[in-house]
Amino acid sequence: MKVLVPVKRVIDYNVKVRVKADQTGVDLANVKMSMNPFDEIAVEEAVRLKEKGKATEIVAISIGPQQASETIRTALAMGADRGILVKTDGDVEPLAVAKILKAIVDAEQPGLVITGKQAIDDDSNQTGQMLAALLGWGQGTFAHKLDLDQNAAKIEREIDGGLQTVEVKLPAVMTTDLRLNEPRYASLPNIMKAKKKPIEEKSPADYGVDVAPRLKVLKVAEPAKRGGGVKVKTVAELLDKLSEAGAI
Repeated sequence: MKVLVPVKRVIDYNVKVRVKADQTGVDLANVKMSMNPFDEIAVEEAVRLKEKGKATEIVAISIGPQQASETIRTALAMGADRGILVKTDGDVEPLAVAKILKAIVDAEQPGLVITGKQAIDDDSNQTGQMLAALLGWGQGTFAHKLDLDQNAAKIEREIDGGLQTVEVKLPAVMTTDLRLNEPRYASLPNIMKAKKKPIEEKSPADYGVDVAPRLKVLKVAEPAKRGGGVKVKTVAELLDKLSEAGAI
């Protein structure tokens, strides 16, 4: 079975995000970029399926600028077999991403698509669900655990208040949550091998998809700074403060 794993290039999660002075967006100049953490989990799960003999090929896909090829190389070093880079310089909204992925799925005919539940830059949490709808496939979102056989996937997913287990017929779309696995570090030999693995370059036009944005960002602002706390001497004083703040 072939597994497709979309991966996104985002600001590294360890970097402090800064807003541009004109508030038109986030400052990306000289900022370290890396693979979206949820997508790392998706790649790891696909590699584990291959190690168990349940997957035969892993294809990593990224939609973005030329530098996104390095994100694909990271996935290849983790264990993916080949990559597809859909080059585009501007921001691509989730629906356009889903349409491109649908076209790739139609061409590649995978048995499973595993993607992160959301990207840490826009937090949209939409692409996996949109892709499943466009394909007419079953979906298991926020996956906590995956059990796979030839015809179906049993997915344990995190919901408010506990865990839910769903079974979907293959082919299907799954989105990963944090506790699904712990992604591996790519070894130096695998990093060197990844440089020789193929990455096919495409454009949105090759798939007949219009990626022109439908939304306009009016303003990006940093969260308000948290005010300092105060010390109270008695429980009665604490209750008075909470009452004044409307907390009780």
